[in-house]
Amino acid sequence: MSRSAPTPDPLGKLPRPRGSLVVSAVIGAAVMAAADEIVFHQILGWHHFYDRSTTAVGLLSDGLLHTAELLALVAGFFAYADLRRRHALAPAHARAGFLLGLGAFQLFDGIVDHKLLRLHQIRYGVDVTPYDWAWNAAGLLLLLVGLGLTVRATRRTPGPAA
Repeated sequence: MSRSAPTPDPLGKLPRPRGSLVVSAVIGAAVMAAADEIVFHQILGWHHFYDRSTTAVGLLSDGLLHTAELLALVAGFFAYADLRRRHALAPAHARAGFLLGLGAFQLFDGIVDHKLLRLHQIRYGVDVTPYDWAWNAAGLLLLLVGLGLTVRATRRTPGPAA
């Protein structure tokens, strides 16, 4: 049995599951970057985004990270608002995307930034193993919950996932 071609939607009023997922994932990644930067870089002062140079370079790297996260938040929220304005937001996909973004940022930071590139560690002067396990396990949990919600939302969405 073949599916018929989707009906054109000139007004953009059909839900956009994929767009909702991607936009919310950008917002989720930006929120996690902000939480990381605010808590670990500013409040606790455990590290900078780039700790392999001077303190001034570390502060500059934090500023660049903060700029990137703010740009991602603004762009993400404008795109989110546009989906809502066009009645194209798929809320279940948006929730899933938010959790996917949170978890993806955290795992990328924990694996790529901390271990592969060695830009910084979570904390210095202590055994980082429990911190690494907690950070990466929490990121994996967020990612898995996001994936589960994505599967669930996709199964409940009729038609193509545009």
